[in-house]
Amino acid sequence: MRGSAQVALLPPVPRARRAVVAAVLSAGLTAGLVSCSEGEDPDKGTNGLGKLPAAEIENRARAAADAAKAVSLSGTLVSKGGTYRLNMRLKDDGGTGSVTAGDNTFELLRVADDLYLKADAGFWAPSAKSDAKGDGDGEAVDKLEGKYVKVPEGDPAYDQFRGFTDKDALLDGFLGMTGELSKGDRTKIGDVRAIQVSAGEGAGGVLDVSLEGEPYPLQFARAGGGGVLTLGQWGVDFPLEPPAQSATVDYGKSLPKTID
Repeated sequence: MRGSAQVALLPPVPRARRAVVAAVLSAGLTAGLVSCSEGEDPDKGTNGLGKLPAAEIENRARAAADAAKAVSLSGTLVSKGGTYRLNMRLKDDGGTGSVTAGDNTFELLRVADDLYLKADAGFWAPSAKSDAKGDGDGEAVDKLEGKYVKVPEGDPAYDQFRGFTDKDALLDGFLGMTGELSKGDRTKIGDVRAIQVSAGEGAGGVLDVSLEGEPYPLQFARAGGGGVLTLGQWGVDFPLEPPAQSATVDYGKSLPKTID
């Protein structure tokens, strides 16, 4: 997690959807600090992680994350273009969930290399919700609304949207820490006790790691107030199946044109 790892959320693509993919995590959920009575052992009943140096805590958190076959993550993303909310469940061979940008929400589903996107008409073409112009754009948009659109691997949008469903890529990018590590406060993320590790006195990110069971990352605050990512359901499998053919639109080698 330390070093120059960044979320490569992908090169811009023309179309109304392009702003959604240029995002970084914004401020969001916060951890509750845990106080201990004088003389009480703060590590009693824990996995012992709190006794370790900061670098070892981070190493064990990374190893636990790398070994997990599935995870859920949520957070608020911000960029110069706006604010976005991310809510995904991911595993090694795909993922599913949603991203919200302004008034528009789109759903993503990836099963192995097959990627599907579902969104409303406003996402595909904000200015073409009907074909009042007579150019056919509105008719195409109406066919897309509420359907899973299969994203062709050759379309520039494929790599962009796939990035939101790639467990390893997201974890490597979102959990990057830069700077000297130090051990911080004991906290609680939900009902789970945790220990914080800070990089660069917090300027390079703050990671909350579980003190119960496996040392999974539970929450990560990005550097400079850049936001918070919350993680859970580590190792909990979930079904991933392609949508029904009746609910799918396949445009072949490229997605349909949309209006900027």
